[in-house]
Amino acid sequence: MEKKLLVINVGTASKKYAFYLGAQKILSSHFEKENGEFIVTHKDKDGKENKLVITEADFQNSSAKEVDYLVESGLVKDKKEISAVGFRIVCPGDFFNQTRKIDTEYRQKMRADVVKAPLHISSIADEVDKFANAFPELPMFGVSDSTFHLTLSKEAESYAIANDVAKELGIQRYGYHGISMQSALLRLKSLLGEIPQNIAICHLGSGSSITAIKDGKSFDTSMGFTPLEGLVMSTRVGDIDAGALIYLMKAKNFSPDQLSEFLNKQCGLGGVSGKSNDVRELIALEEGGDEQAKIALDLLAYRVKKYIGSYTFALGGLDVLVFAGTIGERSWIIRQRILRGLENLGLEVDDAKNKKITEINGEGEIQKDGSRIKIVVVKIDEMAEIALEVGKIL
Repeated sequence: MEKKLLVINVGTASKKYAFYLGAQKILSSHFEKENGEFIVTHKDKDGKENKLVITEADFQNSSAKEVDYLVESGLVKDKKEISAVGFRIVCPGDFFNQTRKIDTEYRQKMRADVVKAPLHISSIADEVDKFANAFPELPMFGVSDSTFHLTLSKEAESYAIANDVAKELGIQRYGYHGISMQSALLRLKSLLGEIPQNIAICHLGSGSSITAIKDGKSFDTSMGFTPLEGLVMSTRVGDIDAGALIYLMKAKNFSPDQLSEFLNKQCGLGGVSGKSNDVRELIALEEGGDEQAKIALDLLAYRVKKYIGSYTFALGGLDVLVFAGTIGERSWIIRQRILRGLENLGLEVDDAKNKKITEINGEGEIQKDGSRIKIVVVKIDEMAEIALEVGKIL
């Protein structure tokens, strides 16, 4: 009998669920806030959507609501039919660098590590605790978002801090969006028939990163010890001088928690623009003459350009550049903005192809005919990757 799996991917602002019968996705659900209201959107295997307004209490207890919905919809007779639950885990440390069964020790270690990245780990730990308390009999597994990056070399994973301190505290570059990278490589192989030697994958969304891949393995990646490092993100600062952080703490009298809150939630596109962290809104604001919106978008594109350039040379050349994630898949304007000026590296975008991919909500190649480097838009499915990983364990 095929296993019935529930996959959970939670963030600070939204929660995603998917129910699988074997390898087939039967239902997906997205809990989020939209126009000041809490909503959940259910989508069945045929793509039919059902959007419902819910209460804040329902949002906070989304796991229980999702299981109730599975029962009400007749997908399971009762919760005991669910074979296992898989969580996407974003947490630094060697313990969390592999898929594990979530038990009491796992939950305790996650809680202890909240101090490392409080705004990311705490939301996941809260969801795990809620699910474990509500459904203690259901086996749960934590699928690491960092396992893909275990192939990083010492020079790629290390920070230039005292070695004894780095070892004592486990401070190194773990990298994230690894599940997304695995999915992107699968889609790339499906589209091209192979996985080329040198690839750069841009996962652009609320959280963004870029990963250099050589021979199908992670070679370098922009996120580090936590998901705060690297590209300009929706509300996250990305790369910043450590000296500026010291100055910020002193000048604003920030506590460590206040500094974390500032860097994670008050910076990035929202902080620079002062008006919005949504790329679509920023593009509209820029078109209306808003200078700070333009600066925010320019900063986003410029930071991605820098990483593409550095990874191209670090890899010894580039065969394929991939765009994935909500922004990477859907915004032809941002892709065009990033690629503008990179022609000297061999990255030549066909504007018509680029725009059409977004219009048809599709995936495929968008480089000019005859271009040396392929530019490919792919549609990732992290939930499917998590389900696959849990299925292997079972």
